[in-house]
Amino acid sequence: MTQIPNLSGNKDYREWVAALKSSFAATQQRAARSVNTALLEFYWQLGQEVLDKQTRSQWGDRLLKQLSQDLMAEFPDVKGFSLRNINYIRQWVHFWQQASNDHQEFVQQLVAQLASIPWGHNILIVSKSKTQEEAKFYLAKTLEHGWSRAVLTHQIESGIWEREGKAITNFQATLPPRQSDLAQQTLKDPYLFDFLELTDKHSERELELALTQHITEFLLELGAGFAYMGRQVPLSVGNRDFFLDLLFYHVNLQCYVVIELKTTSFEPEHAGKLNFYIKAVDELLKKDTDNSTVGLLLCKEKNQVIAEWALSDISKPIGVSEYELTKSLPTELQSKLPTIEQIESELESDFCKPNSKG
Repeated sequence: MTQIPNLSGNKDYREWVAALKSSFAATQQRAARSVNTALLEFYWQLGQEVLDKQTRSQWGDRLLKQLSQDLMAEFPDVKGFSLRNINYIRQWVHFWQQASNDHQEFVQQLVAQLASIPWGHNILIVSKSKTQEEAKFYLAKTLEHGWSRAVLTHQIESGIWEREGKAITNFQATLPPRQSDLAQQTLKDPYLFDFLELTDKHSERELELALTQHITEFLLELGAGFAYMGRQVPLSVGNRDFFLDLLFYHVNLQCYVVIELKTTSFEPEHAGKLNFYIKAVDELLKKDTDNSTVGLLLCKEKNQVIAEWALSDISKPIGVSEYELTKSLPTELQSKLPTIEQIESELESDFCKPNSKG
């Protein structure tokens, strides 16, 4: 009998099998996306028809309960036909139909976007967004960055919709238009460092160390595209050593980002010092393929007019933002607040509650 050779040690064979595995995994992902798209397109059709039936008939709330029973009897293994989920479907369609204005092309584009993210993401966005504009923002960010449900929840609860692009900057005067717009949207105000446990009298070094010790959470708060390069990065200028608090590289901006930390109120001289650091990075670290280095000054608080005036004559691109730490509540107050479970239960109850038209 001819012995079959063992190919596991053959490099060409291993590379071929690895390529097959990668190809099949990609096929599975495409198939999963296709199934999700088809399911959400059906949910949209179902939600539209439920709303239409409830508007044109006298069936009222009986429709949802009966429909759920009949569909679950026919498809017992499908969880999507529970009364709760049909309520979600109806509310989901009702929320987005207000933005469609009955334009078929707009509806098709919208449904295609909604169907590109999981159903749980859709419900989360609609249930926690106060306006359609806010919901569109989180939809676009989820599509752009591929946020998991946990990350999406964090971003919504941290109010990134209200904070993104709000930093005081001089980018319009110091960067080309395309990079200026992207850089502006990259920065936030304020930054929330609720993952840190620091006293009110923390020092800049304590803040810096705590942020780097929680680098995963810090990068999540900074946003997509930031790559951590180091802390207290030394730069030698004129036979003197200077040290950058934090240095990052931003992949989308294609530039270095220098972050300086101030545990006090913003002062004009802070901008001058950061301007010098940016110049040093441009001269010593920046390559010809890199764009202009950007600076971010994070301070405990700022006066908008003072910050705007201070940046107006600065030659390097700088943004000024505040940071906030979450303070612990006294024990006697903690017992009076609702638990996370109670809040989530209340949200679900409100979201599933039928509207006045039944």
